[in-house]
Amino acid sequence: MKRPQYKVATLTALALAGAVAFSSQATETVNVNELATGLDHPWGMTFLPSGEMLITERSGQIRKFNFATGLSKPLSGVPEVAAENQGGLLDITADPDFADNQTVYFCYSRPTDGGSSSSVASATLNGTSLTNVKDIFVADSVVNNGFHFGCRLAFDNDQHLFVTLGDRYKYMKEAQNTDNHFGKIVRIERNGDVPEDNPFVEGDAPEVFSYGHRNVQGLTVHPQTGEVWAMEHGPKGGDEVNLIKAGNNYGWPVITYGIDYNGSIISDKTKQEGMEQPVLYWDPSIAPSGMTFYASEVFKDWQGDLLVGALKFRHLRRISFNEAGEVESQTEYLRDRNERIRDVEVGPNGLIYLLTDESNGKLLQITPAN
Repeated sequence: MKRPQYKVATLTALALAGAVAFSSQATETVNVNELATGLDHPWGMTFLPSGEMLITERSGQIRKFNFATGLSKPLSGVPEVAAENQGGLLDITADPDFADNQTVYFCYSRPTDGGSSSSVASATLNGTSLTNVKDIFVADSVVNNGFHFGCRLAFDNDQHLFVTLGDRYKYMKEAQNTDNHFGKIVRIERNGDVPEDNPFVEGDAPEVFSYGHRNVQGLTVHPQTGEVWAMEHGPKGGDEVNLIKAGNNYGWPVITYGIDYNGSIISDKTKQEGMEQPVLYWDPSIAPSGMTFYASEVFKDWQGDLLVGALKFRHLRRISFNEAGEVESQTEYLRDRNERIRDVEVGPNGLIYLLTDESNGKLLQITPAN
């Protein structure tokens, strides 16, 4: 099904422009429980079969969270990270067979000669330590700056591991080159091998699955359809939600709905043949981050909705679709808390969990309003 794109604006912008599809609905109320505080810019989290969670801190720590005992001390065995600007220890996910193999995967900015690169490591969780730590993927995009790493992780229904890789800011044009890892989403096996049906297996970067991305900060798999969805930061405007397909070109920087931070034009095109249009985009940018679909019955009216965290506008956003798969409405939550939402997960209990990206970062639990 072809999905239309929608421009989303604030109410103020709507009053001035009057030509957008819809606006965000009025903020609704939910209950918020602070489960943990004192985290150093937490970035990613994953649930374990035990019900515990693993949480990464960008400065280089992984902590375990237990609902009875709280946060653990940092796990031992974590490799050195290049914790500079946006770089550091970023997303984390558990192996689909974690109950049998105790394996986890994490994405981090790996220090190396000439700068750092986005890399994925596997490790065995052994109590409060990581063992058998091994890099299974190292991006060839080594750059001496701390920007646009991407670094979200997600397993699809076939147990392929998807990894998002940013354009590293100054190398935006390389996002159109399928022979490197700048501005790409890659797909690998759990041991780092390249799947035989990847679309560019004959090229110099056979891990590449899709290209033309800027800085993908959200990644999730639809619980019913198995589709891979991603969200990326635009420059000034043009944040996008995309449905990811093998071999597709998502346009950056040839087409974009944003402009450069200094106001200059990156491209005067928003569409071009052979390049995908987003499911939706935001202008102005909300700086969206972690994302997931809601599939539980705890929030009865939220089933099938997409949940996205916003860094710049500091809220949780719920995106609802109609029966045709079109965006129908958007609702904001938690703006009054004024906290940067970095990651969003739905727990096995159907409740929603958020990480706030601050020096005193928090783990929040969201429950329905009474």
